[in-house]
Parts: sequence; C-alpha cells; structure tokens
Amino acid sequence: MAKAKAIVITGFGTNCEQETAFAARQAGAQADIVFFSDLTAGKARLTDYNFLLFPGGFLDGDDLGAAQAAALRWKHSATKDGTPLIQELDDFLTAGGLALGICNGFQLMVKLGLLPGASPQRFKREVSLSNNDSARFEDRWVHLKVNPAANCVFLHGLTRLYLPVRHGEGKIVADSDETLRRLQEKNLVALQYSHPETGEPTQEYPWNPNGSPLAVAGLTDPTGRILGLMPHPEAYNHETNHPGWTRGETGTLGVTLFKNAVNHLESR
Repeated sequence: MAKAKAIVITGFGTNCEQETAFAARQAGAQADIVFFSDLTAGKARLTDYNFLLFPGGFLDGDDLGAAQAAALRWKHSATKDGTPLIQELDDFLTAGGLALGICNGFQLMVKLGLLPGASPQRFKREVSLSNNDSARFEDRWVHLKVNPAANCVFLHGLTRLYLPVRHGEGKIVADSDETLRRLQEKNLVALQYSHPETGEPTQEYPWNPNGSPLAVAGLTDPTGRILGLMPHPEAYNHETNHPGWTRGETGTLGVTLFKNAVNHLESR
C-alpha cells in the first residue's frame, strides 16, 4: 500500500502552509513544508512526493495580479541540475500525483495553466481569477454544491460543503465564452457557490461572494486528480471552527477533502 506523502509549498508570501500541512497530517499523510527555493536548490524534489499542496497566502503581495509572479517563477525556474521546474511538475502529474490549490494556490494553478486543463496542451492558460464584483476583500462562510459528474478524487462522496472564503480576487474570467462552455460540457466545474435555502448554484451576493460566472468556486481537470478552489477547507479542521458550533451547528469538515486524497493514494 502506497503512503501518502504531501509536499506543502511555501515562501514569497504564502501564509497558510501550517494549517494546510496540519490538515494533511490529520488525514493521515506525511506532510513536509518546503520552500520554493529548496526545490530550485535541489534540497527537495517534487517527484519524491505524491500529493502536492499549493496553500493560500499573498504570493509576492499580489503584485501584477494574484499569483502572476509566482506562475512566471514556476515556468522559468530550474533545479540545481538544470531541469526546468515545470518539467518536474509535469513528471509529478504524469506519475499520477494529486494536486490541491487553495485560494492563492488556486490562483497560481489557473495562471500556470494547470487548471482547468480543457486544452490538450498542458500549462496553457485558459482562465484566470480577477477582482471580486464587490470590489472588496470578502471574508465570510459560503455554501457549496459539489458536482458529482466532475468525478474529482478530493470530492468523492460529497454533495454539500460549508467553508470559509477570504479573498479579493476570486472571480473566474475566461479567455472566451467557448472556454466557459467547455468547463460545463467537460464537467470541470467541481464546486459552485449555492444559495443556503435552495442549495442550487447562485449569482446572488453574498452567497456568491465574488460574482464568478457559473457560480464557480472550484475547478478540477479531466483526470479528477487536480482541484483548485477559493474556499479554505484546511480552515475547517475541527467542529469548533464552524461559526455556529455553540448553537449545535456542524457540517462536513474540510479535512474530508484531504482524507479522500489520502484514501485514493493509499488504495493504489
């Protein structure tokens, strides 16, 4: 049985690496927090792991747009032996590794072209994440509807989630209307903001905190092994994190996403 070995990338403004590693360990994975510079220095290698985590934060202060500078760094950096880091990332994914990007990590994934992966060309940017329609930083809990047709490893067995968001740039923008149609046709929209009363996807503020079209809160790729989402599952790692826990309100812990990943890896 394979052991789930998680690598949590930090540095350059990331600030949620500790919670993310904690959630992975709660789920039963071995989790190492690794600085980006350690990858380029050859002190750590992506291919020694099978679970890649891009946590939330404010990479490079969101200068040039959220995660834009980080995406360029990933695309144009090399390891100590001269291997392009983007090639090492490609090898990691080809070997069957799982990847989860949360908030700033999701922003990095789309700017890298890692998601949605609707194009046959890997690392082709098709969508991005832009400023919230509210023109403000949104810090609230949101209801989410899971798309079972997305067949995403991380969301196995889930139908609804209630998780916190905290972001200023979470609205999906696509390079064309055709790309948005492909997201639907290929079931790459894994999570949608939903109305608390109907449970259905909504464009209504504040239930949809950023105005994202199709109520997109998270995307997966065609393999179902990559997931990026704006809400923070690692921030709901115990029942007492729930804003209504003193009233007896509970829900599905965000750690469940990590457990699904670990179960998948250890069942291979």
